[in-house]
Amino acid sequence: METKILEAINISKTFHETMDVKVLTDINFSINKGEFASIIGKSGCGKSTLLYILSTMDTAFDGDLIIDSVSMKDKPDSDLAIVRNEKIGFVFQFHYLLNEFSVLQNVMLPGLKLAKLSSTEIEAKAYEKLKVLGIQDKALSSPNQLSGGEKQRVAIARALINDPLIIMGDEPTGNLDKKNSEIVFDVFKELAEVYKQSLLIVTHDNDFASRTHRIIEMEDGEIIKM
Repeated sequence: METKILEAINISKTFHETMDVKVLTDINFSINKGEFASIIGKSGCGKSTLLYILSTMDTAFDGDLIIDSVSMKDKPDSDLAIVRNEKIGFVFQFHYLLNEFSVLQNVMLPGLKLAKLSSTEIEAKAYEKLKVLGIQDKALSSPNQLSGGEKQRVAIARALINDPLIIMGDEPTGNLDKKNSEIVFDVFKELAEVYKQSLLIVTHDNDFASRTHRIIEMEDGEIIKM
């Protein structure tokens, strides 16, 4: 029996500006434990809007979002903030690392914010995550001493620190050359296949998407192929 990590049920969204613009229409799919799925489609098709809803950052939508068997609809912002910190890891196109902290400290930040473990335990865990990503030797470096690909691996380690149910990525290889895109893809694949991590990645890179377990293709706010 597959464990559903995330489920989108009839998700629709309309922007109410000078006129109503429907940006998402009846989005239905689920992500299982250990599944590596990608969302593709032309710019403006609604991919990023959907990701913001699925990550609980945008709550103005119709339909329902289930994460870890619990509906996110009508939950107070304080509860959603906890869900984001505990259950979702984020990897963006830009790594958003803080140069005033070491690599290790950057990885520790979401763990310190969650505060479920002591700082010593979080530090040990952060080092473990860097080891999984093959960059433990950079733990005490400053982010500005790293290459683009290394920075993105640090960002992935940071996304993993609280052992999230799902990693969500918005164009995580969009800023990388082919070689570093390959490295990041291989990291994601290993996380899914060895560590049973669920991943949902929005990407413009069809080559990247073609090697994920499942492609969700969008056009004009709808899923046209899955």
